[in-house]
Amino acid sequence: MNTDLSGAKWFKSSRSASGKDCIEVAHLGGGKVGVRDSKNPTGQALVFSPSAWDAFTASVQNGEFNRPA
Repeated sequence: MNTDLSGAKWFKSSRSASGKDCIEVAHLGGGKVGVRDSKNPTGQALVFSPSAWDAFTASVQNGEFNRPA
């Protein structure tokens, strides 16, 4: 299923240091969330369902993706 991203308003985190090597996020219709590489804005984007996005962000906040020490 393709999602129309032509009207998406993309943004970066306010914690993005110099704007390099960032991802951009857009809130889409139906509660979906788009994610793309800021260095390649015309490239493909990932589109998450609302529940998948919630699970992903909860995992990030819980440190599940942290690199081992």
